[in-house]
Amino acid sequence: MRTRFAGALVDMDGTLYRGDDPIPGASTAIETLREAGVAVQFLTNNATNSPERYVEKLADMGIEATAADVVTSGLVTADYLSREHADDRAYVVGEDALFAALDDAGVTVTDTPTEAEVVVLSLDTALDYDLFTGVLRAIHPGTPIVATNPDRTKPGTDGLVPSTGLVVGGVEGMTGRAPDVIAGKPSVVAARFALDRLGVDAADCLLVGDRLDTDVEMGATVGTTTVLVRTGVTDDSTLEASQIEPDHVLDSIADIESVLHDAPPE
Repeated sequence: MRTRFAGALVDMDGTLYRGDDPIPGASTAIETLREAGVAVQFLTNNATNSPERYVEKLADMGIEATAADVVTSGLVTADYLSREHADDRAYVVGEDALFAALDDAGVTVTDTPTEAEVVVLSLDTALDYDLFTGVLRAIHPGTPIVATNPDRTKPGTDGLVPSTGLVVGGVEGMTGRAPDVIAGKPSVVAARFALDRLGVDAADCLLVGDRLDTDVEMGATVGTTTVLVRTGVTDDSTLEASQIEPDHVLDSIADIESVLHDAPPE
């Protein structure tokens, strides 16, 4: 079966798996997309793992991928900083995968708050008082704040767990400042990075994810066909109350074949 879609941006957490548990039918759904001629790019707002680690995780679930098939918010953030803050020293809250992405992109990182020229916020599961003290001292009037993503929570194996919103909220509570830039979903920065890597126009692309405020909002902003799956954080009451409307709502990505027959807009 062929389809009009040339590409798909597919979220991972809550769409292909919850924690370490794969969503039933997820691997078959990816095969269905590829057999229909759809190029697949895996897209996640989680900056705590490298693309290589995601390749291993997907392989354990029967999904083939290469590192070039995976876009993390860490990669998008590193690319953004390398372009917009190429000569600036970054004070970073995050884990090893983010630091590695920044290093690969040539971003200069400092662990001295007073040297900071840009502050980067991401999830650090080893949060402590000293870390927040460092961030507070790194943020001067006019210091840009860049967050890898805005997610308050993410799906875990046994339920929701905190995400980068824990850090962003803490910093905003201290300083009264929200991030100046969100690099990951739902930003156009992330969308353009992923679409450019995929080599597909937004109008010919699916965006599949479990979040209205990141996945679906981003897809709608840039003009993809949006698909919300119910296997992550969005329940019926949230969907009904939201002003963000996906083009399709599926119980699971396992039902993706039904979307491939979608007619082009008039």
